[in-house]
Amino acid sequence: MKKMAIVYSPKFLNHHVSRGNPETPRRLKAIIEGIRQSHLLENGNCAFMKPGPISLEDLKSVHSPEYIGHVKHLSESGGGLLDKDTDTTVSRQSFEVARLAAGGAVEAADKVASGEFRNAFVLARPPGHHASPGYGMGFCIFNNVALAADYLVRRRNLRRVLILDIDSHHGNGTQEIFYSNPNVLYVSLHEDPTEFPEAGFADETGEGRGLGFTVNVAFPFGTGDAVYWKAVRTLVLPIAKQFRPQFVLVSAGFDGHYRDIVGELSLSSRVYPMIFQAVLDFAEKTCKGKVVAVLEGGYCLSVLRRVVPAVIGQMAGQKAMLHGESPPLDSKIQKQAEKSLKIAKKVQSEFWTL
Repeated sequence: MKKMAIVYSPKFLNHHVSRGNPETPRRLKAIIEGIRQSHLLENGNCAFMKPGPISLEDLKSVHSPEYIGHVKHLSESGGGLLDKDTDTTVSRQSFEVARLAAGGAVEAADKVASGEFRNAFVLARPPGHHASPGYGMGFCIFNNVALAADYLVRRRNLRRVLILDIDSHHGNGTQEIFYSNPNVLYVSLHEDPTEFPEAGFADETGEGRGLGFTVNVAFPFGTGDAVYWKAVRTLVLPIAKQFRPQFVLVSAGFDGHYRDIVGELSLSSRVYPMIFQAVLDFAEKTCKGKVVAVLEGGYCLSVLRRVVPAVIGQMAGQKAMLHGESPPLDSKIQKQAEKSLKIAKKVQSEFWTL
């Protein structure tokens, strides 16, 4: 059995953020600590892989030269705020760290596509799914998962790549990048995006040749496991099976957990292994198990310490069962969530059999 790759570099800790920003190096430190405590590396089924920086040529395939130059200049000048909503900070080493994060995602996709690794989880920061071709926001500088998908289509000549985004927030940057591209199916389950990032509503389904290849389910704040898991079973998997991807990328955000300080969903720890197992089983049948997960959000350190190693273990062939409390749920909100799922199904039934 081929090993799964844990893509990580200590240099990811060198991207520094402003005081009070939750996207800190402590996130990765907690995950690495959890991996060591879980003894994942002892059975020989997984191995750490150090990435290299993405080439400027590959970076420019998604991001504009002007934006790349702006990030580079700001970083070399000592850093500062990158975006208009004051969330995204660039420090002196951020340009190179962001290139390394993107390079990790691309390299993981390449090595899994070639068969060198069974699958991979990219433990990189800064995250990426809010970054568009010409701007960064929401803690994101370069769009790691989009760059990996673009690489698979452009360099590996794949025709069907699935991106499943399970971050609590909609990946507006990823959607924008592939909105008219039929080679990439973007599916996102997220909280109400009205305030942030103001994209990701059910009626956003793509345009031009990409019409029908964007799938959004926007849940009300407080949505719990049952409706979320139902969306995976009855919407995500049926559409994915019809798309028949040659590769699966997961924007793996863990800020939907009810203990997270940023997200507004009410998911428990138990739902994440359920989702990952469903993705792994599906990919095994559809694309020889070619899956790369890329870390996005998730800001509760104790959750990251337990949940991320558990799903990495799943990718390495171990069964994962997480126990823990579920939050109290408002029945009215769960009914609203059911309605949101029905709306999404109605919209998507124009393009897929549901």
